[in-house]
Amino acid sequence: MYPKKNNNYTNRLIQQLIIAVDFVVLWVLLYFLIGTIPLSAGWDEEKQRAFWMACTFVFIVAEYLFPTIIHERMVGANEILRRSTMLVATYTLLSYLLLRAIHFMSRLGWHLFAMGLVLLVSIILLRFIERWLIKKLRQSGYNTRYVTLVGSDEELLHLYKKLTSNPTFGYNVQSIYGDIEGLSQNGSVKDFEALLSQPERLKLGDEVYLCVPRIERELIRKTARLCDHQMSKFYYVPIANERLDLQPTLIDDIEVLTTYISPLEEPLNRLIKRLADIFLSIIFLLPTALLLPFIVICIKLQSSGPIFFRQLRTGLNGNNFYCYKFRSMHVNAEADRLQATKDDPRKFPFGDFMRKTNIDELPQFWNVLIGNMSIVGPRPHMLAHTEQYEQLVDKYMVRHIVKPGITGWAQVTGFRGETRELWQMEGRVERDIWYIQHWSLWLDLRIIWMTAKTIFVRDEKAY
Repeated sequence: MYPKKNNNYTNRLIQQLIIAVDFVVLWVLLYFLIGTIPLSAGWDEEKQRAFWMACTFVFIVAEYLFPTIIHERMVGANEILRRSTMLVATYTLLSYLLLRAIHFMSRLGWHLFAMGLVLLVSIILLRFIERWLIKKLRQSGYNTRYVTLVGSDEELLHLYKKLTSNPTFGYNVQSIYGDIEGLSQNGSVKDFEALLSQPERLKLGDEVYLCVPRIERELIRKTARLCDHQMSKFYYVPIANERLDLQPTLIDDIEVLTTYISPLEEPLNRLIKRLADIFLSIIFLLPTALLLPFIVICIKLQSSGPIFFRQLRTGLNGNNFYCYKFRSMHVNAEADRLQATKDDPRKFPFGDFMRKTNIDELPQFWNVLIGNMSIVGPRPHMLAHTEQYEQLVDKYMVRHIVKPGITGWAQVTGFRGETRELWQMEGRVERDIWYIQHWSLWLDLRIIWMTAKTIFVRDEKAY
C-alpha cells in the first residue's frame, strides 16, 4: 500500500477557508450597504432575500473565475493584487448588471461602486494577513510538502537551495539519491534505479524531481510511471549542459521551442501598457511644469549651460533615440562615455540632490508621452555602453525587444546605478529579461510603487 498524500487536501482546505472568509466579509458589507440605499426601509422580507441571493450568486461566479491562490507556495504580491482586483471588479460589474436585469432598482450603481472599493481594500488586507498566517503555519512544520531529489548535476543543487532557502515555502527534502557535494544522500542514482523494481521500499513523498541526461529515457519513463502509481507529482529537470533556455509555443497545433516569449507580444497587452503610459505621463508632466521655474533657477545659479541634458541612447529594437533629463552635471566631454559615480566631481550640489530624489528623470515622461520610452522597462543605456556590453554580456541585446523604461525591475531589486564590475551588468540584464517574460500591468504597478518609495527611503545607489 502506497502512502496516502494529504498535502493537496490541506491546501484545498486552506483555500476553502479563505473563500469562506471572503463571503463573511461580503455579507457584512451587504448588511451595511442596505442601510444606505434609498427606499430600502420599505423592502419586505422577500425583496431583501432576493437582493442577498443575487449578490451572493454573483460573488460565487467571481470566486470561480478568480479563485484565491495565496495557498500556493511561491506566489508574488503582484499576482495576489491582480487576482483580488479582478475578483472585486467582476463582482461589482456583474452584480450591477444582474440587479438591473431583474429590475431591482435603477439607482444602485454608486452604492455598489462604493461597496466595491471597501470590499477591495478589505480583500487585499485579508489576503496579506492570510498569506502571513500560512507562512507561519508552514514555518512551524505544518502543510509541508515532502520532496525526493534524484540526480548528481549542479542544477539539482540549485533546486535544493531554492526549495529550502525559505522555510515559509513549506518544502521538506526527505530523500536524495545522487552525488551532490555537501548534502546527505540516501543512495546513488543507480540505487534509486534499482529500487524502482521494489516500489514498496521507496517513499517518494509529494513531489519527485529527476535530473539526469535526456539519454536516460528508460529511467525517466519508469520514474514518471511510479510517480503516477504513488500519486506523487513528477518533475524532470534538464541537466546544466542540456539546458536550452527555450520556451514552448504553438504554430497551429505543432509545439515548437523559441528563445523568448513575452506577454507584450500580444497587441492587447501592448495597447494596455501604452494607454497606461500616456495616462501616467500626463499626470507626472503637470507637476513637472509647475516645478520647472524653480528647477531652471537652481540649475542656472549653480552651473552654466542648458537646462536639459539630451543624450542618444539605445531603445526599442536597438534603435537610437534622444533621452531627456534635467542637467545634473557641469557640461563635460565625458558625458557620453562615463557613468556617474558616488562622489563624481562633475555634479553640482542641486544636480546631486536631483539625482538622489529622481527629479532629474522627470523630463523622461516626455519621452514616454511621445512613445520613445515606457514608464516601466529596462533602463536605456548610452551608446558607448551598448557597444561595450553587447560583446561582454550574453543576451544583452534581448533587453531591447521592449521599450526602455524610466524605472525597471532591475532598478528596484538592487541593480540600480553604477556598474563597476561585469557581474553587476549581468545581474541587471538577467532581471530585465525576467521582466520581459513576466510582464503584467500589476507587475508594472508594483515596480512603480517600489520606485516611489525611494523618494522617502533613500536608495544608497542613487547617485
